[in-house]
Formats: sequence, structure tokens, C-alpha cells
Amino acid sequence: MAPSLPVALDAMGGDKAPAEIVAGAVEAAELHGIPVVLVGRPDDLAGLNTGDLEILAASEVIEMGDDGARAVRTKKDSSLVRAAEAVRDGKASAMVSAGNTGATAASALLRMGRLPGVSRPAIATPIPIPGSTPTLLLDAGANAECQPAWLGQFARMGSTLAVARYGIERPKVGLLSIGEEPAKGTSLTKEVYGLLSADPTIEFIGNVEGRDLLSEAVDVVITDGFTGNVALKTLEGSLRFMASQVFSALTATDEAAAVSGPLLDVLAPLAEKLDPETTGGALLVGVAGVCVIGHGSSSPRAIVNALKVAHEMAESDVPARIGAAVNAGSTEGS
Repeated sequence: MAPSLPVALDAMGGDKAPAEIVAGAVEAAELHGIPVVLVGRPDDLAGLNTGDLEILAASEVIEMGDDGARAVRTKKDSSLVRAAEAVRDGKASAMVSAGNTGATAASALLRMGRLPGVSRPAIATPIPIPGSTPTLLLDAGANAECQPAWLGQFARMGSTLAVARYGIERPKVGLLSIGEEPAKGTSLTKEVYGLLSADPTIEFIGNVEGRDLLSEAVDVVITDGFTGNVALKTLEGSLRFMASQVFSALTATDEAAAVSGPLLDVLAPLAEKLDPETTGGALLVGVAGVCVIGHGSSSPRAIVNALKVAHEMAESDVPARIGAAVNAGSTEGS
């Protein structure tokens, strides 16, 4: 069997780049056998332990505050653009970045291109569910305004990804709205409800609400990118706040600390399960290649998990499977 192509990792992207990004890459390669090529400024990487990893030189960096699409067009020798080109040119199996989300999506779209028949790519973000498989939320921010047909495609892409990534035989697909009844919601959600109800390729269970994002009632939640991003950030903030309050209460007094040991033993695995760093990042689905988008504050552990997901999705040929699902019927949009 021929050796796998490496995953192109944007070594310059993220709040902790390049040191912790590189540390995660070395761990993924040496401990997990994942082939990785680092993409970035050689001078910035020279003083770091890069192990035996190959370095693909890129002289520019797209910063977190840059406008994504504009930066991709003007910084053509950036680490993000070069990583996407490595996938396009068959030199890498996938790309991973914890940098500017908009620029990561734009680089993948502009360099890899869309899959045939796909109107708009979407960001599919896994929401961890203790004791169950994660819920996939898409779009989580790639398209602030959407047409109904695009959400129809998101449903097919998300359902296919749930099968490929989590082994769910028939994923339950829900449409995020303000009530379970078909008549609830905006004109967009009402029209999308009709499209999804008539789609025989997915298991549409109807409207779901924000409270269902952390339940086993649904496997894939579909919405526009504006709503999805607000819901995701609200959820992240709420979980972070609740976790800090619980752990603070358990150590607030000497009496609480004295009896909190057994509770902390039970809560620690739960906190680990809910930690976004364990999910491996979001996928940009609908482009002609695997693109994993990590959190901006990704640690080495998060990078290892993102590289694992990228490698697995490339090995499973997920883009081709998503393309086939989108073109299986008549959900194409303009």
C-alpha cells in the first residue's frame, strides 16, 4: 500500500502559533503516525523542535484581524494559501488551521474549489454530547445569509458527514427554529422545512430548538451561518461559565473543598468530554478537499485531534461522498 499523503498544517495560524502548533504536529507524527507537513516561515520555525517534519515555505501570514477573502487574494504566499494549494496539487491529503476562520474557509474555497453541484460550502461544527455521538451544527458561520436550497444541501452534506465521521447509520436531521411546529420560524425556515420534508435521502425529524443542541434527539442541526454562529458561541460561553461556577463553588470554602474530592472525580471526565479541544475541530464541507478549522486558542492537544480528524476524513474520501450525496437529487441552488 502506498504511503498516505501528509496533512498540511498551517504552522502560523492560531493564538499560540507557531510553538504550540508545531508541538502538536510533532506529537501527532511521532506518537500517532500521522504524516504532517508544516507550512510557514522557515525562520520562525527554525528555533523549534520540528522533529523530522517537512517544512513547506511560506513567507506571509494572514493575521486573525485580516479580512479573510481579501487576505487570501493579496497574501498569495501565506501559510494558509500554500496549505490549500498543497491539497489542490495533490501534495497533501488535507489541510488544518487554527488561524483566521474566514481566511481558512476562503483559501480552501478559492484554491481547492467547490465540489460539483455544491452551491455554498458550510462549516460543520461538532457539539459534544456526553454518552453519545456529537451533534453536527451547520452552517456554523460560513454563510451569514442563505437561500433555502443551500440549507437543503447542508442537510445532505451534514448527514453524509455524520455517517462518515461517527458511523451513524441513519442520522436524524433537524432544522433549527423557534418552535417544533412547521408553521413556526422565518420565511426561510418555513420554506426549508418543505424542502427537507420532501428529501428522501435524509431522515428529517422536523424543527428543533436551541435546547436540543445538547440532546440525543438530533444528530445534525441545519441553519443559516448567522444563526448557527450565534448559537454556537452562546453555547460555548454558557458551558464555560457553568463549568467555572461549579468548580469555583466546590472550592469556595474549606468545608466545600473537604468534601469535593469525589465530586471532582466524577465531574472531571465530564469536563473533558465537553472540552472543544477533544472534538478535533470543524470541517468545511462542500469544497474539493478536506479542510479542518481549529479553535483560535488551540493547544497541542487540540492540534493532535484536528490532525487525526483530517487524516481520517481524507482516508475515508469524505469529499467524494459528500459530492455524491449533494448530487443524488434536486437540492441544487444557484
